[in-house]
Order: sequence, then C-alpha cells, then structure tokens
Amino acid sequence: MKKFILFFLLISESLLAQTSNELFSSANNLYKEGKYEEAISLYNQILEKGEVSSEVYYNIGNSYYKLNKVAPTIYNYEKALKLDPANQDAHNNLVFAKRLTLDRIEALPKTLLQKINENYLQKLSYNTWGMLAVLASLIACLLFLGYYFSSIPSQKKLYFTTSIISFLLLFIFLAIGYNQYSKAQNTVEAIIFSEEAIVNTEPTQNANEAFILHEGTKVNVLDQVDDWKKIKLADGKIGWILSEKLKEL
Repeated sequence: MKKFILFFLLISESLLAQTSNELFSSANNLYKEGKYEEAISLYNQILEKGEVSSEVYYNIGNSYYKLNKVAPTIYNYEKALKLDPANQDAHNNLVFAKRLTLDRIEALPKTLLQKINENYLQKLSYNTWGMLAVLASLIACLLFLGYYFSSIPSQKKLYFTTSIISFLLLFIFLAIGYNQYSKAQNTVEAIIFSEEAIVNTEPTQNANEAFILHEGTKVNVLDQVDDWKKIKLADGKIGWILSEKLKEL
C-alpha cells in the first residue's frame, strides 16, 4: 500500500510539472500572438501552483510592458531580479520600464564599498555565495590533505599556501553571503501601484502632505501603523502612505 501511495505521489508531481511546462509554453505562444492579458493569466496560474521562477516573473513583466502598465511591469521585473540577480534581461528591461515613471528621484551618494556591493556583490544571491563558501571549504580541505600526506617540501609549501588562501576565501564568501542574507531579511521594498499617491508626514488622513508619488516608484518600507506604512525614498525622504497604494516585493 505504501509503495502504491509513493508511486501515486510521484506520478502526481510529474503531471504537475508537465502541466506547468505546458502552461508556460502556451503563455509564451499567446505572448507572441499579442494576447498579453491571456498570457498573464496563464503565467499567474503557474505561480499559483508554486512554480515560482525568475523567468515567469520576467515574462509577466514583458506582458505588462506591452500593455503600458507601468507599476505591474516594474514590480514583476523586480521580482525576477530578487529570484535571480544575474538575470541580465530583466535588469535591462527594468531600466527601460523605469523611464516610464513620472518621479525622478536622485539617490543619495554612495561610498566606494556600497558601489562595489551594489554593482558586483549583489549580482549573486546569498544562496550562491553560500554555495561558493561550501566549494571553497571542500577545496581547502583537499589541499590541506595534500599538504598533510605530501613528502616533497615544495609540494607541501604549495598545498599549505593554497589551502590558507582557500580558507580565507571561505570566510570572505561566508561574510558576503551573511551580509546579503541580513539585508534581504531586514529590507522590505515596495512598488507604488496607485496612479498618484499622497505621502503624509504622519499616519493620519488629516496630517500635512509631505510629497506626492506616482505609479512605478520603488520605496523602502520602514514601519506600519494600522493602514499606513512608513516609507523611505532613495533620496532619503520619509513619509507615511496608505498600504493600499503600494505592493510589497
């Protein structure tokens, strides 16, 4: 009986994967035919099945871009990049999509380390840095074993030096991965979905207006009080906005 249940579960998983592949293929065909809303519907069915991937979000973003819907376009490109920071197509298309937004926000100047982190280190996810750390640890162990069992002085010196370098790389990869993981856990980003959203100085309707944002603008969410969320822009401005006006990534 247990074997039958296991066989049934394996067959069900296989059919689910096949169905998702068929949906993805059908959605791609609809996109090519210019039926973008129908394509989006099928892509969303894939997400509802739990088959989350950077490619699906990227294709949804492309579909919304064709429909000239700014906020959903940027949202889905950002989701694609969160799953795969190395998705260069999503990055390039996001640049074009941001040109459709009305808000022009100048980011605060970054330090050299922040620029290195943003332009290079963040291109890899914390999972990838973790895998690099594991790989470095394996190489370091093998090199140390080579040092331990080698009887030739020149080889022992080479094994020892390279094993030390590998251990140093291990700790560097771990530090970068932990930093990326902490940032991912502590940073909540969102996209403004309202065509025009008033940001107040306090989390109340009768508070003074701080500034106005438009759809597609990316913000950081700092806090929440009832139906209000405290947000921060890239230029450092802070205010409160109704939760319904934005969608968290």
